[in-house]
Amino acid sequence: MKDEMKKAEDNVSTVTQFVLIGFSDLPNLQKFLFGVFSIIYLIIIIGNSLIIILTRLDPALQKPMYFFLANFSLLEISYVSVTLPRMLFNLWTQQRRISLWECAIQMCFLLMLGATECFLLAVMAYDRYVAICNPLHDTLVMNEKTCTQLAVGSWVTGIPIQIGQTAQIFSLHFCHSNRIYHFFCDLPPIIKLACGDTFVHEMSVYAVAMLFVVIPFMLILFSYSKIISTILKLPTAAGRSKAFSTCSSHLLVVILFFGSATITYLRPKSTHSAELDKLLSLFYTIVTPMLNPMIYSLRNRDVIDAMRKLLFKKLV
Repeated sequence: MKDEMKKAEDNVSTVTQFVLIGFSDLPNLQKFLFGVFSIIYLIIIIGNSLIIILTRLDPALQKPMYFFLANFSLLEISYVSVTLPRMLFNLWTQQRRISLWECAIQMCFLLMLGATECFLLAVMAYDRYVAICNPLHDTLVMNEKTCTQLAVGSWVTGIPIQIGQTAQIFSLHFCHSNRIYHFFCDLPPIIKLACGDTFVHEMSVYAVAMLFVVIPFMLILFSYSKIISTILKLPTAAGRSKAFSTCSSHLLVVILFFGSATITYLRPKSTHSAELDKLLSLFYTIVTPMLNPMIYSLRNRDVIDAMRKLLFKKLV
């Protein structure tokens, strides 16, 4: 028995760094991918920064809906900045090594910001619920203090749990390989490298995902069931159209984010594949943040009008 335990211990290598494989299977496209992702990063930064600036400067956007939208845009900038700069560095230099601590820090920030996004989307749905289902009480319920508390709560609620989860995952032993078949440090590919039985850790991941993904999503569904019921009772087609237009942008973002995140973290381990994980992760970490400014601006007349006023002032 002792000999077996010693043999198992000998097979466990002390990993001090990982290798992010990323898109190394496309050697002829490295510089092209660097250019594409650099442009995407600039679009995300400029688009979301513009929304933050507009909501701060335009008096017509001094409403709870746009306060949360500004927080959401800041979140998207932060979220994508955890992964894209490192990926661009890897593509340009071909130096794909990342230390254990750097990997843990990257994953921890990703998990914390991902939890923030789930809660913030739920808060934005609640704001729409109050505005449409209880319009007479909107200013009383969603006052400045309440909005600030909801925003701060969304940002900080997940911090202690996600720090604990990251510490738990990186307390595992890693053996046989230090190659992460991904472009950033994420839970599924990290757990794949762990030695021994990881069942308890996988169940922990599912439990946290249920807390931070499923519960906010259920709250969003509840809010929108009430919203849709109220909208259908409006007497005029114009009123129904206007009410639907104020919610459609947020609902589209919810579907894009929760759809890809749910498939990534809640599907069975046996169905995980490196290529599918990378594709889904690209979608909710890069594509969705790039689309959000366009979704919210092109489908929102207040934002379009604020943009026109800002551009007109610059031209004058």
